Amino acid sequence: MENDAINLLVIFYYNYFIDIIENHYLIYSYRLKLSSFAKSKFMSKNLNTTLSLSKKEMQECGYKVIDILTSHFDSLDSLKPVSIADRKEMDALLHEGIPYEPTKAQKVLDHVVNNVFSHSDLPTHPKFYSFVPGPSNYISTMADTLATGFNVFSGGWQASPAAAELEIVTIHWLLEMFRFPIKKGGGIFTSGGSMANLTALATARRVKCGDDFSKAIIYLSDQAHSSNIKAIRVLGFSKKQIRIIPTDNEFKISLNKLKNAIAKDKLQGNQPFCFIASAGTTNTGTIDPLNELAAICKKEKLWFHIDGAYGAAAILSDKGYQTLKGIEKADSLTVDPHKWFFQPYEMGCLLVKKHKWLSDTFTEKPEYLRDVEGNKSEINFYDHGIQLTRRFRALKFYMSIKTFGLNSFKSAIQYSISLTEELEEILRKSPKWEVISPATLAVINFRCHPIKNKLSEKELDKLNQYISEQIINSREAVLVTTILQNQVVLRMCLINPRTTIDHVLETLDLCEQYADEYLLNLES
Repeated sequence: MENDAINLLVIFYYNYFIDIIENHYLIYSYRLKLSSFAKSKFMSKNLNTTLSLSKKEMQECGYKVIDILTSHFDSLDSLKPVSIADRKEMDALLHEGIPYEPTKAQKVLDHVVNNVFSHSDLPTHPKFYSFVPGPSNYISTMADTLATGFNVFSGGWQASPAAAELEIVTIHWLLEMFRFPIKKGGGIFTSGGSMANLTALATARRVKCGDDFSKAIIYLSDQAHSSNIKAIRVLGFSKKQIRIIPTDNEFKISLNKLKNAIAKDKLQGNQPFCFIASAGTTNTGTIDPLNELAAICKKEKLWFHIDGAYGAAAILSDKGYQTLKGIEKADSLTVDPHKWFFQPYEMGCLLVKKHKWLSDTFTEKPEYLRDVEGNKSEINFYDHGIQLTRRFRALKFYMSIKTFGLNSFKSAIQYSISLTEELEEILRKSPKWEVISPATLAVINFRCHPIKNKLSEKELDKLNQYISEQIINSREAVLVTTILQNQVVLRMCLINPRTTIDHVLETLDLCEQYADEYLLNLES
């Protein structure tokens, strides 16, 4: 019995040590394979460990990029503004594993041009009528290329005094345009209107509420841009702290309903602290009554923020100057240069009456920045907003204004307004079209409503939805719908200075063809 027990014990330990040896061998083999894999992936002789190109290679690649861009700008009219593709198609075209081995720069460039940019909408196209087009301009495109090439850090003065100075200069230009105080006023360039609105509301909350905003109430109209609601939620306000005020038949905020809402909140012990006005709504281009709203805000001690991301630039036109009276009374103003100042994406801007509001809200002094603070006149823009690392956005605005002159921008904006008014006259004279919201700051809403056809509202909605879908499917233009007064309508935003009345009439002709097609099918 003892021998059997000993034998069993010997067999057990033998198998145990064999398992250890085998596992060790497997681990060793796995490590060898992993090492071999790593060498094959990361230790190739073809690696470019300095991530650099020769001067000749850079010139060849750079010249080709410039040729591509100049050809693109020069041939926009002949291109299709719409790209249509589903996820399956894009996966088939672009999905790939990690490229461990190098590929020739020219080959990568060709791949991107042929397969990426060819499958993207063209907001610069003369027939891109929807949302808010991005007309851009070539000078600003080159400025962005330079800013990226030099990789300028535009957060603090010490890293680039010239970049900071150009932002100060261009912000001063904008302050002057909108009749804000230049010495006390200030501002900052952002990625777009969404970030500008977020920055404005964060500043308003600190100035008006301090650390306790539990009873703070913010007011805006039902036509205000969705980025404002998003900003309010990001800042930690609950739904019960938001008051959405109805608009009238002209899509302007109802002053009486706003006054009633403020009075009710005060009676309930809440703290009304901010109102957001619209200077050019996305849907209709409508401007709220700014002077009257400024008076209400002053009386009720509300922060007066104007979201002029779309329409504020119209102040450079004769008509816009009149309709935007009162804009100078805002505490803060959002402007989007990548819209009606014709800058490429991304470029938004926030202007404020007192630059100290921004620095008091956003300044942080970590130890690792103590050597780059500078004096008070040397602005660190990372102390005026959310971002620490910032692009040199001011350069494109500076170079394009210097190159073309502000009067060219004024003329381009006035042209867009006049073009939209011309379109309204044409639509009103047609038995096929009905204007739902008149030309306002280069935005117009209309629908196909043939007089000879007795169509119900539901049938009219389907007709106009069909027209939009067919226009998009044709890829000839970007023309989508919106909802106004419970009606499906077609909306055109004509801020592109290279859009002509011929472009618009060609699109209307195509719309009428699709309308005839739909009505024929309806009858049959």
